[in-house]
Amino acid sequence: MDTSLDRRRFHLLSIGAVGASLGAALPVLAQAPGGRPLVLGMTLEPPGLDPTAGAAAAIGEIVLYNVLEPLTKVAEDGSAGPLLALRWSASADQKTWTFALRPDVRFHNGEPFDARAVKFSFERAAAPNSLNKDRRVFENIAAIATPDPLTAVLTLKRPEPDLPALLAQATAVIVEPRSAAGNAQNPVGTGPYRVAQWQRGASLTVAAWSGFREAASIRIPRVQFRFIGEPAAQVAALLAGDVDVFPRVAAARALTQFKAQPRRFQVITASSRAKTILAINHQRPPLGDVRVRRAIAMAIDRKAVIQASADGYGVPIGSFVTPDAPGYVDCTAINAYDPAAAKALLAEAKATGLSLSLKLPPVPYARQGGELIASQLAAVGITARIEQIEWAQWLSSVYGSKAYDLTVIAHVEPYDFGNFARADYYWGYRSPAFNALYERMQGSADPAQRARLFGQAQRQVAEDAVAAFLYQPQWITVARAGLKGLWTRTPLFANDLSALSWG
Repeated sequence: MDTSLDRRRFHLLSIGAVGASLGAALPVLAQAPGGRPLVLGMTLEPPGLDPTAGAAAAIGEIVLYNVLEPLTKVAEDGSAGPLLALRWSASADQKTWTFALRPDVRFHNGEPFDARAVKFSFERAAAPNSLNKDRRVFENIAAIATPDPLTAVLTLKRPEPDLPALLAQATAVIVEPRSAAGNAQNPVGTGPYRVAQWQRGASLTVAAWSGFREAASIRIPRVQFRFIGEPAAQVAALLAGDVDVFPRVAAARALTQFKAQPRRFQVITASSRAKTILAINHQRPPLGDVRVRRAIAMAIDRKAVIQASADGYGVPIGSFVTPDAPGYVDCTAINAYDPAAAKALLAEAKATGLSLSLKLPPVPYARQGGELIASQLAAVGITARIEQIEWAQWLSSVYGSKAYDLTVIAHVEPYDFGNFARADYYWGYRSPAFNALYERMQGSADPAQRARLFGQAQRQVAEDAVAAFLYQPQWITVARAGLKGLWTRTPLFANDLSALSWG
C-alpha cells in the first residue's frame, strides 16, 4: 500500500498501471447536478465493502452512514441518535428493546426497508457461520419479533444498556436480503450514496443516490476516496490540492505548513476511542506466562512510543479503555515502565534470551512505533524480529490465522471490550476469572454495579497484561478551509458525507 504520490494523483487514475478497475462490476452513476465534488484521503484501502464480514476499520470509513445504514447513528459525543429507527424504548430490565422504524425507506435496488430486513440482518450476524467481528452482540439476541413492518422487538439474553450505541456501528448495518451476499463488492444499502467505481490500489468513488429519502439535503454530489499510505505523500497531496480533506492524516510533523495558511487549510485535532496496543499472542510459548507478558509491558516507555509513533499526539493508557470513555479507570500504574523489573520477571520465568516476531502492518504509527518498541525490548534482553507486512497479510495471518508473536495495532471500535471474553479472538486470552466477571457485568441492569464491575474488569485486563497497552491516539484532520461539517471528535471511524458541504 506504500506507493508514490504520483501513482495517487487524480489525473493518473485512468492509467492501467494503478490496478484493475472494478467499474464494470459496479453501476457507474452520473454525477448529481450542482454541487462540488470532494476528494477524501485514506491511509488504508479496504479489502472489501461489507463491514458485517470483515474486520478492517477502513470498510466503515467508506460505507458507514454513506452507503449502508444501521438503525441508529453515533454523534460526535458518542451518543446514539435515530437513523433507520426513529425512536426506541427499553424494558426496566433492559432485556426487551422496541424499535420504531422509519417509514418509506428503500434499498438502492428498490426493495423496501422494513422489520423483516432488520430480522434478517441481525440473525445473519449471529449465525454460526457469520464472519461479523461483533457477532457476540447479536448472539445476545434471544428473539426478534416483527409485529408489523415498522416495528422490531429485540429480546435479549442479557441486559445491554449500550444497545443503541452498539447498533450504530458498521457491523450492525441493515442489509437487503437478496443482495447481501454481494455486498463485499457492490454494497446495496439505504444510504445517500452508492458505489460508482473502484480502482483497486488507487481510489473508490461514491455518487449521491437520487432515490435517497432526503436527496435534496445532500450537498456533495460525488466523493472520491483516495488511498495514500505514505505520510509524506499524504502531506504532498494536501499541499498540492489533490486531496480536499484527509481525516486521521499522518501529518503531525508538517502541521506548521498547514496552520500557516489558514485561508487554504483548517486543522482539527480530535480525541478518539481508539486504543493502540502491542498485541501479544498468548498461545505462543512462553507468552502464555503472565510474567513474560508483564515484562514486555514494563519494557516499553509509553511516552517515548507516543512521540515516535504519533509525534506526541496521544495519551498513555494502561488498559483497553480511553480516558474520555464512560467508566474509565486509570491503570497506567499497572505494568508501568520499569526495565529492571522486566529483566527480573524474565529471569524468574526462565525466558531470558527470548526471540519473538513483531509483525507491523503498513500504517505509519505501527511502522514508526514498532522500531522503537523493538529497541526497548532489546534493552531487557528480548529480540523482536520485525516483519513489515501489508494490510491484507495482517488481516489473514495475524487476525485470521493468529500466526504472530507480537504486533502493533490500533483498535478503533468504541465498544469492543467484550473481545477479552472471546476465546477465539486473535489474542488467545483465556481466563475463566475474567469471563465470570464480564458475565456478571453484562448481566447487571444496575448502572452503579455495572460501573464497579467494569472498573474491576479493566484492572484485571491490565494485571493479566493481556497486551502492552500503549496510548489513545489524537487524530489529526487537515482539510480545505471552505469545507464544513467535519467532526471535531472521533467516537468511531466514519466519514459522514451527508453532513459535509462547501462554504
